[in-house]
Amino acid sequence: MKQWLSTVEERLERLPVALALEWPGGQRAGPRDAQVLLRFGGLGPLAALAAGHLGAVGTAIVEGDVQFEGSARDLMRAATGFLTTDPAQAETGGWRRLLAWVRSLRVHSPERDAQQVQFHYDLSDDFYALWLDPRRVYSCAYFRTPDMDLAAAQEAKLDHICRKLRLAPGEQFLDIGAGWGALMLWAAEHYGVQATGITLSRHQHAFVQERIAERGLQRQARIELCDYRQFAPAQRFDKLASVGMLEHVGRAQMRRYFETVHALVRPGALVLNHGITAAAVGSAQLGAGLGKFIERYIFPGGELLHVSQLLQDTAAAGLEMVDTENLRPHYARTLWAWSDALERQLGAARAVLNAQVGSERGGRALQAYRLYLAGSALGFEQSWMALHQMLSIRPNGDPSCGPIRGAQSDYPFTRDALYSRPVSCSTNSNPAPPET
Repeated sequence: MKQWLSTVEERLERLPVALALEWPGGQRAGPRDAQVLLRFGGLGPLAALAAGHLGAVGTAIVEGDVQFEGSARDLMRAATGFLTTDPAQAETGGWRRLLAWVRSLRVHSPERDAQQVQFHYDLSDDFYALWLDPRRVYSCAYFRTPDMDLAAAQEAKLDHICRKLRLAPGEQFLDIGAGWGALMLWAAEHYGVQATGITLSRHQHAFVQERIAERGLQRQARIELCDYRQFAPAQRFDKLASVGMLEHVGRAQMRRYFETVHALVRPGALVLNHGITAAAVGSAQLGAGLGKFIERYIFPGGELLHVSQLLQDTAAAGLEMVDTENLRPHYARTLWAWSDALERQLGAARAVLNAQVGSERGGRALQAYRLYLAGSALGFEQSWMALHQMLSIRPNGDPSCGPIRGAQSDYPFTRDALYSRPVSCSTNSNPAPPET
């Protein structure tokens, strides 16, 4: 114990935030006027802190074994001083990747994926509404200009995706993992597409149906409750987007996912995947116990792959990557905005969760989300994770089709076109059904 205390007290002096610790018996270390106070109910979490196992400390906070006073933002700034390894570079050995692959096979059946998605997204619509923007966009925003607030940056992100896909009136557009429907509704209202969304979340499915009716978009938009592997549309789609979905697919299912995407779109179609990616090639999970914490309390079954692996699976499925953009710092700013919004409404959040899932589960969920949002914001700032938008085409095999010979799609192969209003060169408005 003396060694733990010596290690902890030494690190306290070098932290960017004033942190005080209190453990059983009334002993205390750190300044009296500290910005953050951690009260330890036992010695186990204190040993974990000394060893840099931040995930274990987070678990102790969620389970009530450690109490903390102060903001989640300040707590995360202090936590970096206790890391003994780089969380992005941990657990990259070959045997760990093999174990991760075997586990991925086990946990990513359609049934398990539905349970895991509902565990997270069906927690409480009212809870998410407290700290998301009015459109409930639960993914990385795009701060096109530095003065944008979160709501404007989320609208900028929706339009950024639509412009990359060169959406045009009358096109068939599919949104896999549609969330609360912001992208599909934006595409229908601003770009005139026929929008279809699919989701595994029962709450989100009901919410989007209500939004479609409120906006009078019944002839232009629809949402289905199903797994992407079980989706059987009557036609192929001209354009496809998937935002925040890759994290739920699993490495063992990733090749099948891209093969399914390939089958769902017509030759010449554009496809955009937007998702969190691992910082280290071959990474199995975030280190310092952070990955285990997120899987236990936030995203069961969640897995992060390096962008190079995702692009390899993209190519193996017959899709050609034409543009990849890293929005990592945009997600850090997005998450800090969410975290700060939740911190401002802790009382309301606690009341909502307690009323909907009970005080015991509600209390744990609130603490878990406080740590998750602030910790993830820190992770993107520190480059422990990244956020990539990957734009691909399904080449149509005709070198004469497209704005430049060899394009084999509507994609212009110039970056300037990503930021201009698109004009579609689609010639087949009634494509054939998907291949089986």
